[in-house]
Amino acid sequence: MGRSIRIFVVDDDESVRHSICLLLKAHGYKAVPCANAAEFLDIWDGEVPSCALLDIKMPGMGGLDLQDIMNRRKMRCPVIMLTGHGDVPAAVRSMKAGAIDFIEKPAEEEHLLAAIEQAALYLSDQPAPVLPPDEVARRLALLTLREREVLDHLVLGKINKQIAQELGISQRTVEVHRSRIREKLEARGLADLVRLMSGPLGNT
Repeated sequence: MGRSIRIFVVDDDESVRHSICLLLKAHGYKAVPCANAAEFLDIWDGEVPSCALLDIKMPGMGGLDLQDIMNRRKMRCPVIMLTGHGDVPAAVRSMKAGAIDFIEKPAEEEHLLAAIEQAALYLSDQPAPVLPPDEVARRLALLTLREREVLDHLVLGKINKQIAQELGISQRTVEVHRSRIREKLEARGLADLVRLMSGPLGNT
């Protein structure tokens, strides 16, 4: 599916909308700017594969409230949450509610494009099933001690730079660990990891 998906950029900051849309269009995506939640809900078309970048805090209806509405309406539109406020608990809450990822503004190009690719994978496949505890335990047992440390930081909503600083390793090393963690846990993105770690074995 890839670049055939439509990407809604829902943010009340015009400069942010404009810059993200320009970036996405430069990479071949169809980007649709929306100044608020109501505008997005009005123009979203369930017949067109799409994902939504939602600003977590906007006047009126913010990203979390909009995500709740999308879930209640069973809108098949993966969410990537944008935050300029470092609001980690809210970002983690959004992923537990099904968001693909959360990205701190200003968005890093590589992180943003990787999250959109995860959204495209979601749209091309069925949502991951709920795993039984023994399967979760089996996958977690595959991780090295360092990978488990990185995972624990990831599910707290920390970005690569923060994890690298706290563990005394390079950002590139964190990225390598993230890739191996996703592979071993058979997770498509950070949201899958958060949901998996929210279970009874996640804090073992």
